[in-house]
Amino acid sequence: MPFAMTDLVGAEFPLFAFSHCRDVVAAVSRAGGFGILGGSSFTPESLEIELQWIDEHVDGKPYGVDFVVPEHQDLGGGIDLDKIVERIPQKHRDFVLDILARYDVKLDPADVINRRLPPTLPDIGERLMEVAFRHPIRLIANALGVPPRSMIERAKQHGVPVAALVGAKEHAVRQVQAGVDILVAQGTEAGGHCGEISTMVLVPEVIRAIAPIRPVPVLAAGGIVTGEQMAGAMAMGAQGAWTGTVWLATSEAETSETIKRKIAEAGSRDTIRSKMRTGKYSRQLHSPWHDAWEGPDSPGALPMPLMPMLTQPALTQTERAADSGNAKAYELATYWVGQGIGMIDDVRSAGSVVQQFKEDFATAMGNIIAQLD
Repeated sequence: MPFAMTDLVGAEFPLFAFSHCRDVVAAVSRAGGFGILGGSSFTPESLEIELQWIDEHVDGKPYGVDFVVPEHQDLGGGIDLDKIVERIPQKHRDFVLDILARYDVKLDPADVINRRLPPTLPDIGERLMEVAFRHPIRLIANALGVPPRSMIERAKQHGVPVAALVGAKEHAVRQVQAGVDILVAQGTEAGGHCGEISTMVLVPEVIRAIAPIRPVPVLAAGGIVTGEQMAGAMAMGAQGAWTGTVWLATSEAETSETIKRKIAEAGSRDTIRSKMRTGKYSRQLHSPWHDAWEGPDSPGALPMPLMPMLTQPALTQTERAADSGNAKAYELATYWVGQGIGMIDDVRSAGSVVQQFKEDFATAMGNIIAQLD
């Protein structure tokens, strides 16, 4: 079966897999899907290492990268790290340490703030892009707003399509007018940063909204963890599926054993859309972490990039403690997940997940055709 995405990005099967793990990216692409590395979790130096590794292990198959360069974030203090850190109030630091103490997670107060320059800062994003375009990427994507003009210009120079995630039709119109090549219509079911509109509504709404402007392919995202769902999205007009959560429970994934186990145990109602990790709404696995931050004693969320600088060390330490057998830390642990976790009940290899998607997609499309007879 021919797919439009084959010509655009070289994907044999239009299953796009977002992951922070190079092993997942390479395995998905080798299996015929399209792996996408979440580049903002790396420094420019470490991203070079990761992309070089992918180049050597992807067997010549296509892959892409995704960056988080928000249109809107609180950049008071510029990019002076000490000035940024000073803007995180002591009451927020104390609140984090208090939560950890209640769940027997030890963290030195001196380590409560991540003192790495936030990867969401424009200057860091530019340096990450410089690294990415030195490699044979077939797609570059941006989350949280219209991609920087430099991303679109550089991508055109290298012949690389630019994708952008959108959560509302008005966002889609702005992205098309800005010159993006692919839209990812991400419904509220998605893990990570997401809007309020469901995938079932958002995909056709976006397709209709951009039709009068120019033809731009749309990928469906949000809660998609099976080939049947992918077929349903494509029946609505999407030209593929952008997925994330399903790869967190694969054997290759970077996620801790704690998170893999919690994903397999969780149901679709065990997620929450909260600002209490990055300062912007994102869907996560619900835990007492959110109950504390949403409670009456909470000092409230800080804006991006301050909030992730505050929360990342605490949540990382929580996972380490849980992996070491701390039952209370296991309860507190959380991660970005979509509502599709209710259909994930075991850990499999990334390649087998791609194959299952293909088989279930083919069966679902066959069922649709059969109903027309």
